[in-house]
Formats: sequence, C-alpha cells, structure tokens
Amino acid sequence: MSFKMKTHKGVKKRFRATASGKMKHRSAGTSHRNVRVSQKRTRNLRGTTVLDDSMEDKIRSVLGKYSS
Repeated sequence: MSFKMKTHKGVKKRFRATASGKMKHRSAGTSHRNVRVSQKRTRNLRGTTVLDDSMEDKIRSVLGKYSS
C-alpha cells in the first residue's frame, strides 16, 4: 500500500509560488490591535513578501503539488 502525503490546507491558503519559484506570503501583524503600531510599520507590512530561503524547503514539502 503506497502512501501519498496530503497537502496541508492551512499552508496552501497562506503561501503561493511566484513565477521564478520563490514562495510569497502575507506579512503577519496586520489584522487587529494596530492602534499601538506606528504608521510607518503599518505601511511596511502591506502587500506580500518573499519567504526566507531557510523556510522555503519546509513549506514546499507540505504544499506538495501546489509548490510549483
């Protein structure tokens, strides 16, 4: 009996591969309790950022076929 690894649905919702193969994600800390965060910090957290290389292999392994 062969074992297929299932895609982690939480990771699938939060990460996406770019055309060049890098992983992008939304910055954390933007949903609520932003009164105490400076406006400069709020602006810099907008949009998406590229994931660090050290975490990329782990994310790709749990994404499965959605990693490319």
